[in-house]
This record gives sequence, structure tokens and C-alpha cells, in this order.
Amino acid sequence: MRRFHVHVSVTDLPQSIGFYSKLFGAEPTVSKTDYAKWMLDDPRINFAISTREGKAGLNHLGFQVDSADELTQLREQAQKADIAAVEELGATCCYAKSDKHWIEDPQGIAWETFHTLGDIPVFGAPAVKAEQASACCAPKVSAIPVKVQSACCG
Repeated sequence: MRRFHVHVSVTDLPQSIGFYSKLFGAEPTVSKTDYAKWMLDDPRINFAISTREGKAGLNHLGFQVDSADELTQLREQAQKADIAAVEELGATCCYAKSDKHWIEDPQGIAWETFHTLGDIPVFGAPAVKAEQASACCAPKVSAIPVKVQSACCG
């Protein structure tokens, strides 16, 4: 089953945690000094905020899946639709290790599809160089609408 994912960059984490905790009627599932995440069932969403980016606002959108098979299905769906994706296997980002792939919509919004493999004790490091990152740990994608340049990520 898919869980919608939204990641927002914020300037004041404690203030934002307070706001979203009131909005969702729940405290974060994960709370760190630079990151917080709510795993909500109604609506089924993985909502994350962080102070890792310099600019406040939408960081990226995506889908979290429950299995490697679901991840493969969504990757194949993108391929059939001629939407190239950047794959990252064993990526470490947002206090988790995940297999994932990234695409970019025509407006330049990064979309992450991922299967979480486990938790890690640090925010993580993008699998690509910082100058290539466009959202959280997202690789920089091509300027061509709905096309992503392939990259090898670890």
C-alpha cells in the first residue's frame, strides 16, 4: 500500500513542530534537532519537515511503499510512461536507509518513490554531490520536462 509523502523545508523547527502537531492532532513519530516526521494513517501520509535546506517551502513530494515489489512496479510504470528516473539503492537520507528513485515533474518539483529499509542515527548523506541536489537528498534532474538524467547512486 502506498503512503503519500510530503517534505517541507522550514526555518523554525520547534515552531513548525508545534503547528503541525496541532494540525494533525499528534506529536511527531520522529523528532530530531533538524527534522521531524509524522506517519499518519488518516490521511495515510508520511509528512516530514526539516531545516536542512536554506529556502523554506515545498522540498519534495513522493510515495512511500511497503515492499520492494511495489517499488519495482512504480519504477516500471515510470519507464512505460517514458519518464526516466534516477535510482538510489541503499540511500541514506532523512534518518533512514531506503531504496528509491526520483523523477521531476514539468514544473521542476522532485518526486521520490521509496521503500524504507531501516532507520539510521544521522540525517544521512545524499548519494550524489551536494551541487547536484535539488531537494533534500534528491539528485538534480534535467531541465527537459519529465525527464531525469540517469546517475549511479549508492
